[in-house]
Amino acid sequence: MRHALALADRAREQGEVPVGAVLIKDNEVIAEGWNQPIAQHDPSAHAEIMTLRLAGQAQENYRFPKTTLYVTLEPCTMCAGAMIHARVGRVVFGAFDPKTGAAGSVFTVLSDARHNHQIDVLGGILAEQCGDALRAFFRERRKK
Repeated sequence: MRHALALADRAREQGEVPVGAVLIKDNEVIAEGWNQPIAQHDPSAHAEIMTLRLAGQAQENYRFPKTTLYVTLEPCTMCAGAMIHARVGRVVFGAFDPKTGAAGSVFTVLSDARHNHQIDVLGGILAEQCGDALRAFFRERRKK
């Protein structure tokens, strides 16, 4: 999660909402990403999606069983759907998202038994640091 926080800082430096993600398999980094919707002119360029795209290229596959995706903010429904289709094994996230969270805060997409694949979820890891990064970003934005 600390690595994901460093990637979130990279997003912040680029003027993006500070969210970072890292995909791990067998204790090895497969791919990493950070929010880039503004720079990419792409509303789907969330940290999780960027990470899954790079993982697909690196692994020459679109499925990632037995992996763990670490992300600094609870995934939204779009990212949760992509993770299900990618067959990610586990998601570990930092800050809860009480407005659009899809891993238990608002929706429970990742572990919904109606899907053909459910993802193990663990939330609240380094939640204070992850939340602080987001709060500081938006506080600074409001000042401007």
